Amino acid sequence: MVQAITLENAHLRLRVDPQGGAINALFSLHHQRPVLQAPPGQQPLFPMLPLANRVAGNRFLLHGREVVLPKSPRDTDFYLHGDGWIKPWQVVSFSATECVLQLRSIEPCGFDYLVQLCYRLVDNVFHVSLTLTHCGTEPMLYGLGAHPWFCFEPGSTAQFSASGYWPEGENHLPLQWQGELPAHADFHSAQYGRDEWLNVCYSGWSGQAILRNNEMKITLLSQTPWLMLFRMSGQSFLCLEPQSHPVNAHQMPGQPGLVMLSGVEETHFSMAIVVNSTVEKC
Repeated sequence: MVQAITLENAHLRLRVDPQGGAINALFSLHHQRPVLQAPPGQQPLFPMLPLANRVAGNRFLLHGREVVLPKSPRDTDFYLHGDGWIKPWQVVSFSATECVLQLRSIEPCGFDYLVQLCYRLVDNVFHVSLTLTHCGTEPMLYGLGAHPWFCFEPGSTAQFSASGYWPEGENHLPLQWQGELPAHADFHSAQYGRDEWLNVCYSGWSGQAILRNNEMKITLLSQTPWLMLFRMSGQSFLCLEPQSHPVNAHQMPGQPGLVMLSGVEETHFSMAIVVNSTVEKC
């Protein structure tokens, strides 16, 4: 098993785990506290590919052909978050502040891809970038995303704008989209929200979310209009997951956000986490 790789600069320390292409720690050296923190059994950040979240029935139609997704060892009903977070990745290169991982994956359903994942520290910013190349002979639909677990203790706040959301239904799948956000799920103004289960996907996300606690201001940036939010009662985390498509997009009209790749075509995803102090010194 490949050992975890530590990246560090004057501001941040990062530990990369090639198993699942995951991050098992992101720590602010200035504030001496973690930026990301997951509950036991989870990694604080992992890539989602070749799709994000769930697809109803674990299947979808592609050009009239039914695509049956693989079974996941992490979920009995769904190909949850794809396979990138489950498989071991190859370390391509690393330095004091950058690590490049690579994964080659082939599934009978039609996923056939090579993906490179780059984690990089630049000053007080943690950068994530994914480039996925389709290697199969037949076209296939792809989606990408990242699943960070942010520290979110009582007294913390989150703020981001969105045009609407899909409430959660049975089996964690979305119900009908709504343009009016209920107070507990509306983060246009900074709030802690309710200390209860919330697992919803937002549309029309501005690409920026800001988390604050008594010491840190953490800014999440990504150029995608869809953001997943997940929290649990009594837990000191908040997942804000940028993804290139909404949950269950494979079964929505027009399959929004998903990219059809053929030949050696590519699709890309990027995200950044910026760590500042809540009160900046003059």
